[in-house]
Amino acid sequence: MVTERSIYPRTRPAKRADLDKGDCYINRELSSLAFNRRVLEEACDEYHPLLERVKFLAICGSNLDEFFMSRVSDLRRQMVRGVAKFTADGLPPANTIDRVREMLEPILAGHAHCWRDLICPALRQNGIHVHKWSELDEGQKAVLRQFFEHEIFPALTPLAFDAHRPFPFISNLTINLAITVQNGSRSGFARVKVPTTTFPRFVKVPEEAFEEERAVGRGTMDFILLEDLIAANLDLLFPGMDVLSSYPFRVTRDAEIEIQVEETDDMLTAVEEGVESRRFGPPVRLEVDASMPEGVRDMLIKNMDLPRYLVYQHAAPLGLVDFWQLLALDRPDLKDAPFSQFVPKDLSSSKNLFAALHARDHLFFHPYDSFQPIVAMLQQAAVDPDVLAIKISLYRIDKRSPVIESLIEARKLGKQVAAVVELKAKFDEENNISYARALEQEGVHVIYGPVDLKVHAKICMVVRKERKGIVRYCHLSSGNYNNVTTKVYGDLGYLTTDHEMGVDVSNLFNALTGYSKISSYHKLLVAPVGLRSGILERVRREIERHQELGNGLIAWKLNGLLDKEVIKALYQASQAGVEVQLNVRGLCALRPGIKGVSDNITVTSIVGRFLEHSRIYYFRNGGQEEVLLGSSDMMPRNLDKRVELLFPVQDDKIRKALVEKILANHLKDNVKARMLRPDGTYVKVRPKKGEATFDSQKHFVEHRGEWHDG
Repeated sequence: MVTERSIYPRTRPAKRADLDKGDCYINRELSSLAFNRRVLEEACDEYHPLLERVKFLAICGSNLDEFFMSRVSDLRRQMVRGVAKFTADGLPPANTIDRVREMLEPILAGHAHCWRDLICPALRQNGIHVHKWSELDEGQKAVLRQFFEHEIFPALTPLAFDAHRPFPFISNLTINLAITVQNGSRSGFARVKVPTTTFPRFVKVPEEAFEEERAVGRGTMDFILLEDLIAANLDLLFPGMDVLSSYPFRVTRDAEIEIQVEETDDMLTAVEEGVESRRFGPPVRLEVDASMPEGVRDMLIKNMDLPRYLVYQHAAPLGLVDFWQLLALDRPDLKDAPFSQFVPKDLSSSKNLFAALHARDHLFFHPYDSFQPIVAMLQQAAVDPDVLAIKISLYRIDKRSPVIESLIEARKLGKQVAAVVELKAKFDEENNISYARALEQEGVHVIYGPVDLKVHAKICMVVRKERKGIVRYCHLSSGNYNNVTTKVYGDLGYLTTDHEMGVDVSNLFNALTGYSKISSYHKLLVAPVGLRSGILERVRREIERHQELGNGLIAWKLNGLLDKEVIKALYQASQAGVEVQLNVRGLCALRPGIKGVSDNITVTSIVGRFLEHSRIYYFRNGGQEEVLLGSSDMMPRNLDKRVELLFPVQDDKIRKALVEKILANHLKDNVKARMLRPDGTYVKVRPKKGEATFDSQKHFVEHRGEWHDG
């Protein structure tokens, strides 16, 4: 039993509904914005420490940047080319963009309210002041002006725009000032780029500006936004001219890259060229300060050839992603309390880690469990004379990665090392190119994977010669081999020496590094070969078991559910009376609670301290419970355009712990969970009468390691 919670009546429909109708599905772009709304709610929620709320606001900005660079840009291309890729709900691109704007405007207003009315006053109460220039006295302005002249002024380049000088190129996601100047009867326009890559966005006000206040014990931290400081001192950039006004603006460009391998015959070079072309992608969004007059806005719109529906006015500061900088402040009292990650006893002090790993299968639930045992396994493998080979897939890699160091060390000591590096991991291409080159220089076999597929599967295999023969130590995970994200992402990893699983992993690596084409595996479900069919077959099996026994249950935890064929199968399961419990963090096109279609389906989403990133697929299977873990969501890109894998949890104790101590606790969250309603909106799950509050992430922190007890 996972959980019995359901808010919809469990009924059997009198007649079969049309499961292809668009109103049975939620538009993916609107689902994405609904997720951003949930993130914004966390920024407004006093449940979190103050600087963590700032973090959520920064995530709001980052998510919307990526949304426009990737999703809105795709919709625009479809409109320009006249080729529409209809989503499951049947809404064409132009209508989707209209709906995006309609849904986004109140979210942007929410950003302003959250920053101006909630977070800024709370920061001031806690001694952190983000000043406006107009709030400072003359002495403080003089100190800042002197600082500006010496530190910032030399790095600025004003660019005029007139009949003799073209409109300047506006880089992607940079903050700029649109400036109007006048000299007598002559007026003009100029642009100054705000150099946030050179200077911090939050400029620390020199201490001497508040000497008097500090003398009487005013222990505060004082900042001013970089664009405000520049705007207040523009007269130094335009001597002899009257600066009439200045207004911040920001441009977002299409960041989708096209990889033309045929022209270079070199994947790495092709990706490099694609990344470089991203800088010059067409604009897909213009953000302007709410104070900008229509005339200045029209001039920007005209010169960037943008339609008005892609122009957004902001009452909040532009570029919220830069607010991450406030998380660096030394204010532990305003951040989440740290905790020690759990290490299983048999792995905590073992000099011969391989003996402990061979003794039994191990489950790792990050960030509550430490990633260190995996790092230690690779470190020991690098120097162990009995280790013959290491193979690994790398998707997103941290800087100064201990995993990379171990691979290089292993190669130096003569071991066979192969790394499948996914160069096409969006927005991590440059980092992955750098690591690919570093590994190649050390003699590691670096493979970039198929041109038309991303390798998203997270697998590592250590091949070791032991007394009874060759043993494959296989680590399979939902998360990346990234020592940083394993501290903030909720991910599940599994380490096994199962022979058939090892053969499957070997075959998968051979398919990626060589020319072998494998149509089926012993235990793994691998996309794009058999993962989709494997999931659909299990849903059909659950329907059959329910018809036999009447206790059908499907419970999934995943990041995204968009694939129409999979959703239709879940609808059919619901129509047959199977209970379907889904915990979908982000995008969800399935519409629960439709009479005669999805009466027996509930969908929740958890947004909290840690990014929910694990995938769990549970099937009751008439009492012969099956649990699959792995890297794949139920989205077309995962099932058709990526190398993904799901694998069965074979150890009975681990499977029981996964179902009862991890999945069930996620599904009963009533603090950070939201319930998806039939109309596509989300509402917070509230405790029932007499029911205690339950925050799943808080529970896992406080009870970390309990899933290792069996």
